[in-house]
Amino acid sequence: MQIITIKNFTKDYGNEKGVFDVSIGIEKGEVYGYLGPNGAGKSTTLRHLMGFSKPDSGTLSINNLDCWNDKTAIKKDIGYLPGEIALPEDMTGIAYLKLIDKLRKTNDLSYAEDLIEYFEIDTHMQIKKMSKGMKQKIAIIMALMHNPEILLLDEPTSGLDPLMQEKFIRLIKREKQNGKTIILSSHIFEEISKVCDRVGIIKRGKLIKEVVMKDFKHSENKTYKIEFKNENDFNKIRRAYPDADFKTKEMQIIISITDREINDLISNLSSCEVAFLKEEKHTLEEYFMKFYGDEEHV
Repeated sequence: MQIITIKNFTKDYGNEKGVFDVSIGIEKGEVYGYLGPNGAGKSTTLRHLMGFSKPDSGTLSINNLDCWNDKTAIKKDIGYLPGEIALPEDMTGIAYLKLIDKLRKTNDLSYAEDLIEYFEIDTHMQIKKMSKGMKQKIAIIMALMHNPEILLLDEPTSGLDPLMQEKFIRLIKREKQNGKTIILSSHIFEEISKVCDRVGIIKRGKLIKEVVMKDFKHSENKTYKIEFKNENDFNKIRRAYPDADFKTKEMQIIISITDREINDLISNLSSCEVAFLKEEKHTLEEYFMKFYGDEEHV
């Protein structure tokens, strides 16, 4: 069952800024990673899903409700974390969370209390005295505390230290197990890789590739880095694999093959003196950079 549907969505701000003809369908219980550098169009997409702006063309819907025309109705089922948070600094953290609870008319802070304990945060401190990481935790709690079925999270781990980033990832995995549908917009490859079912790569406002992470992680293509003890063996394998990458000075060869070709590689290496052989793991970052190259940095 498709919960979030984006069809031919365009928002043109001029000067090649915006989102252009993006179409995405997200199933119930799926965690969808939205990956791209700052300014690629991630936040624009999420803001339109929240109904904050009207698209120039195309449609965005959640639970079959139009995100612009039915914006009030859809927000009841959504937890939204903006990329740039702005909290009222003259309040304490707990006062702010109570205010949000009152405005939502949920009258239930039980999950908020669980999250406060989970993130180990003193919510009785004034927000203006909080660090960036503490403010981010408050914003995350605000987005999740009414236990919504859909989460739209824009750069959620911004400002969090590595320990809290790991705790956040565990939390998202738990939310996924509870059947939540989640869009995780980020430029951090590790968190996208760990929690997402699919990843959409966006470049200059255009969705250029969608990746099924299960297929990506279990690809039959494998890369091996081999270093030889002598030049004769190095040259022998170099002739056998002319399309491989070579580092002549180090007498190293980097060979990409399929699982079906591993026996041939072992056979070719059996008469060689090998200093070491190790498998090089393919990463989402490497895959991403094939589309971006050196022209932009995440």
